Order: sequence, then C-alpha cells, then structure tokens
Amino acid sequence: MTVQTWTYILVGVTFALYIGIAIWSRAGSTKEFYVAGGGVSPLANGMATAADWMSAASFISMAGIISFGGYDGSVYLMGWTGGYVLLALLLAPYLRKFGKFTVPDFIGDRYYSQTARVVAVICALLVSFTYVAGQMRGVGVVFSRFLEVDINTGVVIGMAIVLFYAVLGGMKGITYTQVAQYCVLIFAFMVPAIFISIQMTGNAIPQLGMGSTVSDGSGLYLLDKLNGLSTELGFAEYTNGTKSTIDVFMITLALMVGTAGLPHVIVRFFTVKRVRDARKSAGIALLLIAILYTTAPAVAVFARTNLISTVSEQPYDSMPAWFSNWEKTGLITFDDKNKDGVITYKASAKENELTVDRDIMVLANPEIANLPAWVIALVAAGGLAAALSTAAGLLLVISSSVSHDLIKKTFRPDINEKQELWIARGAATVAVVIAGYFGINPPGFVAAVVALAFGLAAASFFPAIVLGIFYKKMNKEGAVSGMVVGILLMIFYMLKFKFGIFDGGKEAVSGLQEDWWFGISPEGFGSIAMIVNFIVAIVVNFFTPEPPEEVQEIVENIRIPSGASKAHNH
Repeated sequence: MTVQTWTYILVGVTFALYIGIAIWSRAGSTKEFYVAGGGVSPLANGMATAADWMSAASFISMAGIISFGGYDGSVYLMGWTGGYVLLALLLAPYLRKFGKFTVPDFIGDRYYSQTARVVAVICALLVSFTYVAGQMRGVGVVFSRFLEVDINTGVVIGMAIVLFYAVLGGMKGITYTQVAQYCVLIFAFMVPAIFISIQMTGNAIPQLGMGSTVSDGSGLYLLDKLNGLSTELGFAEYTNGTKSTIDVFMITLALMVGTAGLPHVIVRFFTVKRVRDARKSAGIALLLIAILYTTAPAVAVFARTNLISTVSEQPYDSMPAWFSNWEKTGLITFDDKNKDGVITYKASAKENELTVDRDIMVLANPEIANLPAWVIALVAAGGLAAALSTAAGLLLVISSSVSHDLIKKTFRPDINEKQELWIARGAATVAVVIAGYFGINPPGFVAAVVALAFGLAAASFFPAIVLGIFYKKMNKEGAVSGMVVGILLMIFYMLKFKFGIFDGGKEAVSGLQEDWWFGISPEGFGSIAMIVNFIVAIVVNFFTPEPPEEVQEIVENIRIPSGASKAHNH
C-alpha cells in the first residue's frame, strides 16, 4: 500500500477514536466541562497532561530546531523539561488546594479584585492564542504533505475536528481523548527513531545510537560524522553553540517559568480528586514526557545527517520521490542559482540553493531514511495527535476564561449553569475560528511561535501566581500593576524585534540582532519582563494597603499539607 493509503487509514482510525471518545464522554455540567468532574485517575491524568504538554512544538518542531541549531537548539529541551518540573513541584499542589478551575479564577479570588480577574483573562487569552497559532500551523504542515491538500485546507480540517470534541466533551472529552493521543504520538515518535537508529548505528536505543559509531564500518562516531558534514558546508560544528551564554540562559529561564504559568497545563491538576493525586499525576507525566524529550536530540542528529547526505551536491533530477512530495507543499524549495542542475546546500546565503523549513525534519525523516510506508503514515498520525491534543486544551482555557471568569464571575453572575455551558461552547467556537486564521497566516515556524507564548506567560502569570502562594502580604494593586507592565513590555519587545513594527516594518528576524537589549532574543525576553513584573509588583505593594486578614489566612492554609493540622492536634 502507498504512504497516502496508509495515512488515510491511520489518520482515519485515530480521528474516529477521538470522536468516539468525545461522544462517549459528553459533558453534562460545567464541572465536567471545566475539570472533567474532578474524578480523573492519576494515571489517566498523567497521560493526558503529557499529551497536552507535548504539542506540535515538541513533536514536530523541537527536533527540527535542534537539527538546524545543533547545540543552540538544546535550550528548548532544557527549558521545557525544567519548566515542567518547576510547575509540578512548586505550583500545582498549592493551586489544586486553592481549588479554583482556572488561573484567572485563582488570581481574581486571591487578589480579591475583579480588575485582577479581567487582567488575568486578557493575559490568558493572549498566551493561549499565541500558543494555539503554532499548533494550527503544525496541523496544516501535516495535512498539506500527507493528505496532499494545501496548508490552508489542512488547517480548516484540523479546526473542524478539534471543535467537535472540545465543544462537545469539554475537559471530560479532552482528557480521555488526550490519553489516546499520548499513546498515538509516543508510538509514532519512537518507532521511526528506533528504525533509523538501527539503520545508522546498529543500536536499537536512539538515545545510545546518537553517541555510537556509524555502521558503515568507518569507525566514525555519528556526531563526529555530522560535525564533519556540517563544517564542509560552512555551518558551525553541530556540537558547538553560536548563541551567547546570556541569551541561552534567558531563553531557558523564560521557557521554564513560562511553563509554570501556562493556563492549559495548570488546569489539568484540577481534574483529579485529591492534592496527592495531583502530585502523583505530575510525576507520571514527567516520566512519560521524558521518553520523547530524551529521544528528540537523537532524532535531530539522524534527520540532519540523512538530509545532508541525501541532498548535498546531488543532481536535482535524481532526487528521490520524498523531495518532490515536500516541494509541492512549499516547505522545501530549490533555486538553481548557477544553472548546473546540482543542489548546492551551503551555509552562505549567496551560494545556497536549498531552503528547508525546520518543521519538516521529523515528518520527512522516515521518508528520507526510506522506511516502510506504514511508519511514514504513523508519523503523520502522531504529529496530528500532538497538535490537536494541545489545541483542544488551549481552546478549553479560552472558552472557560470567557464563560466562567468574564461572564459568570464578572458581568452576569445571575446566569444559570446551562447558559454558562452554552457560552463556553460559543466561546470555543469563536476561538477555533481565530486560531485557524493564525494557523493560515502564521507569524513564524511552530516552535518559535510557541516560545513567544511561553515568554508572555512568564511575563504575566508566573510572578502573580508565585507571590500569590508564597507571599501572603501581596496585595491586588501590586499584582495587577506587575502583570500589566510585564505583559506590555513583552508585547512591545516581540513587536519591535520579531515583527519590526516600530522600525518601519523592516524584517526583524536577523537584521536587528545587534539592537537587541542586553543581547537577548525575543524568545528569551520573557525572563526580563518577568523580573520587571516582580519588581513593579513588590514596589507597588510596599506603598499600598495590605490585603484583608481573611485573604492572608487563605494563603496560610494552602501551604499546609492536607491532614497536617489534624496530626498536629493529636
């Protein structure tokens, strides 16, 4: 069977499974819609959290970034993994004990202010829309290649699927769909990695294969071979970094603290029965995430080596079928500058004739390595599972922020549960349409867009949540002014250096690096905006009244482990 037939079968079966689960687990109440009724087991929640967390950026784009950036790309690996640990240990159990459905709900109640709640809703919407744009772009990339439709049609199909199960099942439907999606995406990521590892090094464990000798009998280590191939073409050695230490540190920090402020991941900890279960599911999710995250660097090395070996200095007419298949999507282009019919792939922009979109590396890797058709199709199903699982989680955050925090808690407290559920579904529908627009007109490749979402979360939520839990004297004036200054500063920096908006519209991606403040890229600037947020919040707090006594008591209580007070009394 052809790759396309296999793709239709595997994608069709997985989509039928997701839709079946959504129908089976329809949400009948707002509690089921927002937090799956609060009765999910730690194992199921751990799997769902892992799927929610490993988006198209992790599945499709992260190995692509590492394969092009080499050592520099590892910041994404460190930042995202470290961030999850930070979230699981530092914030999740306390937020769970506070017992609110959403982050704006926590901020509104902790800071005893509707203004704080509305600011938090706006920040949640900004973060979620930036993040979901990256997911929709990932969906479009997968559809455009494997179902041979153009990217825009791919985005529309993805929108329809997500809308169906997010709107129908709410968090309950999404949770059990994500359990299935985790199984699909991890299988789809590992199978080709194992195949290629055996093919290139004879070692079945990709993590070890990456550091093994190549099986062509040369005795060369795979990484040495790749370093050699890279330097021949004028690129930096794969295992050497070109980014400044400060930028690497700031990007890693922004990704870490951004993770801890991501509303769609935090809400997962409200779906379990007890605080203990929240900790347990966090640990399970970390193990499940580690499987993909420790394999990604190996996949990046395999993909980069395969790509260079296959395309460099090869006659264009003799390129294998995968090359023309990806050319049709516009994600790989050949411009024969010297008209010799041979592909010149070089670091120098003047000589280079090949443009490769980073987002295709994981998806094209099994084709470049000539793996069986079913493996190639499996990767397509996995990429869609990764993108759709996160997109659904984000849509839920958007719809609950609008229906629960804006309408029910702020403007129309008198609406009943049924009306609130209808508003939540309506908000999800509008959100899907906006997300689809961003998917069709993306501001960059998947992981870059997602990294900006982390910067926004770091700049806005992280200080408000940390101070809200660990500093009982933190008041509403401080928290609100910190959030507003932090997010505005981050947006200004993004618009200036990523989109060139304050520089007469000139392209900002490479031309303005020398103008970056302190040499920090837009992806890393979330760290600076977060520090400014902390400073503003603490300074304003110092000059304004303390929070009410009852709020300080609530903060005291959420830090005492469940059952500790009873034990103390005995």
